[in-house]
Amino acid sequence: MAAPGIRGVSDGDMAAAGAETSFRRKVRGKLPAIRGTRPSVHNGQLLVSSGVPSMDHILGGGLAVGTLLLIEEDTYSTYSNLLLKYFLAEGVISGHEVFIASASDIPHKILKDFPAPLTDEIPKQDDKKNVTEEPGSTEDTMKIAWRYQNLPKLECVSLSSTRFGHYYDISKTMSTDMLQSAKTHSFYLPNVTPLDEIYGSSGEMTCDYFQLLQSIQSVVHQGGFDGSNPQQKGQKNILRIGIQSLGSVLWGDDICTHEGPHNLHSLTRFLYALRGLLRSSLSACVITMPTHLIQNKAIIARVRNLSDTVVGLESFIGSERESNPLYKDYHGLFLVHKIPRLNSLISDGSDTKDLAFKLKRKMFSIERLHLPPDLSDTVSRSSKQDLAGSTKLLSSGCGSAAAGKKHLDF
Repeated sequence: MAAPGIRGVSDGDMAAAGAETSFRRKVRGKLPAIRGTRPSVHNGQLLVSSGVPSMDHILGGGLAVGTLLLIEEDTYSTYSNLLLKYFLAEGVISGHEVFIASASDIPHKILKDFPAPLTDEIPKQDDKKNVTEEPGSTEDTMKIAWRYQNLPKLECVSLSSTRFGHYYDISKTMSTDMLQSAKTHSFYLPNVTPLDEIYGSSGEMTCDYFQLLQSIQSVVHQGGFDGSNPQQKGQKNILRIGIQSLGSVLWGDDICTHEGPHNLHSLTRFLYALRGLLRSSLSACVITMPTHLIQNKAIIARVRNLSDTVVGLESFIGSERESNPLYKDYHGLFLVHKIPRLNSLISDGSDTKDLAFKLKRKMFSIERLHLPPDLSDTVSRSSKQDLAGSTKLLSSGCGSAAAGKKHLDF
């Protein structure tokens, strides 16, 4: 008999109700299996490596596919061009297609200057084969080595394209075989026929930006990176786009020479159209821009808003910090202006503001900027005063002693 207030339920109804209320595994859409990519642990977004593992860590695991990374160049464009080469070289190693655009350097020359990837000793088991042993060979073997006989031997092999992120040796260039096997596209502005009579009179976008956008659109559509080519439905790939020194005078833009340029919104219109193209395709773009030369600061703010990720490089070359003992272990500061929080309305911020980079022969690393542990007696009095002034800028919250004129004792 059913309890008061509860309707009697048959066994069939209970079985049906149990089937409806049982926990079901949530099936998410599977990401395409593409070489040189991995899903983000935070939101499942497909990521590619920027070519610098320490930079991937700062960006949240890598550069998201369909996004735009803006690198604000250092004064002499030394390290920003190197980061661009790292990004494109990573595409060659991963088997991605590469698009190189420049108005100053020939893309073929940039391609030949790609750094060579390093090789690791990857454990590889030997094939199990019947090998005839000579008499007495087992007796000559040391008895202490019996525990190591079944371990796989190490062989020096080249890095596989399935690995996410590689290290490079800037003292060597990439081999010719690797470069010939890569599928590359180029856009060299001096070799492009101007089309001012077709589009330049409208004033919405300069002719150079419009032709660059058309070239990128052509590669995306013909390569099927937007899904329009049926040949790309089986095997999908990533298109890496690298644009060097966008917005400079060589691109036909006057934002670096005049505070009130003639084409005020030309660059922002190009970035808006490019960003929409990236969102609907399997591609990622890295742009270097000399923002320190742009006269109108409002343009810099618009460019940053139209970029998904914005980082800056402040080199110590030619500055007072180059001879400052505080920065002797670093080559410049790494500034994080914007990190995207995908599928959200707000942007994420970096956990630290004091980042510096240093360049070695086999590694470009980004680290937290640490103060020296001690001001020893070997440092002169004038150097101590310089260090004291530098510590005020880096550690504003070290207490009342940091605000005084005396240097820190530690």
